[in-house]
Amino acid sequence: MAATPQKPAAATPRRKVSRHRGEGQWAAGHFTPLNGNEQFKKDDDGLNVRTRIETIYSKRGFDSIDPNDLRGRMRWWGLYTQRKPGIDGGKTAILEPEELDDKYFMLRVRIDGGRLTTQQLRVIGEISEEFARGSADITDRQNIQLHWIRIEDVPEIWDRLEAVGLSTTEACGDCPRVVIGSPVAGIAEDEIIDGTWAIDEIHDRYIGSKEFSNLPRKFKTAISGSPLLDVVHEINDVAFVGVEHPEHGPGFDLWVGGGLSTNPKIGVRLGAWVPLEEVPDAWAGVIGIFRDYGYRRLRTRARLKFLVADWGPEKFRQILEDEYLGRKLVDGPAPAEPTERWRDHVGVHRQKDGRFYVGFAPRVGRVDGATLTKIAEVAEAHGSGRVRTTVEQKMIVLDVEEAQVEPLVEALEALDLTARPSAFRRGTMACTGIEYCKLAIVETKARGAALIDELERRIPDFDEPITINLNGCPNACARIQVADIGLKGQLVLNDEGEQVEGYQVHLGGALGLQAGFGRKVRGLKVTSDELPDYVERVLKRFQDEREDGERFATWVTRASEEALS
Repeated sequence: MAATPQKPAAATPRRKVSRHRGEGQWAAGHFTPLNGNEQFKKDDDGLNVRTRIETIYSKRGFDSIDPNDLRGRMRWWGLYTQRKPGIDGGKTAILEPEELDDKYFMLRVRIDGGRLTTQQLRVIGEISEEFARGSADITDRQNIQLHWIRIEDVPEIWDRLEAVGLSTTEACGDCPRVVIGSPVAGIAEDEIIDGTWAIDEIHDRYIGSKEFSNLPRKFKTAISGSPLLDVVHEINDVAFVGVEHPEHGPGFDLWVGGGLSTNPKIGVRLGAWVPLEEVPDAWAGVIGIFRDYGYRRLRTRARLKFLVADWGPEKFRQILEDEYLGRKLVDGPAPAEPTERWRDHVGVHRQKDGRFYVGFAPRVGRVDGATLTKIAEVAEAHGSGRVRTTVEQKMIVLDVEEAQVEPLVEALEALDLTARPSAFRRGTMACTGIEYCKLAIVETKARGAALIDELERRIPDFDEPITINLNGCPNACARIQVADIGLKGQLVLNDEGEQVEGYQVHLGGALGLQAGFGRKVRGLKVTSDELPDYVERVLKRFQDEREDGERFATWVTRASEEALS
């Protein structure tokens, strides 16, 4: 019997086989430049641009600067071009970089651990007055930023800073940024361990060294032995948090992979206890992993948090131990949750030597050169030669004798720098915003200062700890996702259908106590003009509905969308 003819099978479409390009990890052999940033870093190390600034650009002027230096390598020396005045937020993502660039720079002064002498502070103030039109902002990473800097003046500014032990080295760029530290390290009565030596050792060994001057992107470090957890350790690439080991005594709990921006992630514990003397080696191991295994193909994935998320803490610790340290780390305990809600050290506090430190609050970190000089004078007049900046855009005067505390507080008040601020002044932060930043869409500094004044007038009895963070764009420089009220700048429609400056609202974020990113209510946006009304409304609802001792962030998790709108 003849076989029944079969219908020919349909041809299977041939799949295009493409070779995976990898993630640009050097340790996997992916050295080929994969984007423009990797190319200019391969062409010339960012640290090398200083010579060109000193010998060419400062002499020939702004127009002589190579574009890859102007928008790339100059960051390694703390220099960003600032936004040209008069360009509205709607054009931020439309214009080419050269259309946004002003012929002036932001200059970031690197202040590791937030530690300054009054002499250093005075020099920064004098530089601000002479070269920066009096501008000065305290950042939420303990640095001080100046604006309106001309390239012609940069060598002279460097000379003055370096003469008093300051610098702008690797204050920006794809390199190890400032090491933030407890502003009361070595003096606080309740300190677990003083991390100052480790901060200095990391700075002296590695900052300005080409060993780590070409990273996939920026690298942020925090070191603190304070039980207040006062350096936002959860959102740094690497953090060393003071803990007491039951067998080995005080040391540090090691965290990696934190960060915010458009893909926020809380850092993870490696479960490792690190003694003080081993912190620099552990730090070098973690940053070495980032340099060698970090993702360089896509700029949007070039932060350590993405590698940690893919590997997990167990593999990360194993690679750190086996390939970089050559030994096992000691297992250790997690830090205890802080017992205090405020962690900014504002107010009057006793030091362990019996003297006092006094923390005070500028408005959203905005000061000026004359004020910085006056702070130095006031501190010295009341017996102190040391000041500190904090990660909350605040400042502290150390080493004040008891008899000088009230005179110091009064002198600061005369400068509009209160040591007894309202909850709103104490808890409101703002990024640079559209005034100077080329990425920004809306105003932040002036808006934040005005919001403080309005809330103090409208809700004078509000005394709960509250954080209100304003950001000019989605990049979260002002930590909007971890604020009680986070305000992300964007253009919104007002009641007349016009496009105006406004904010997307993010609620209930937190660090320290129950760290997390809180809650976004769908479609919850406010115009800049509506902002005081909105914040007043939501805070009064919180006052009406809260249970005894309930924090704002906790209330947000259970509140109705109507109550939050």
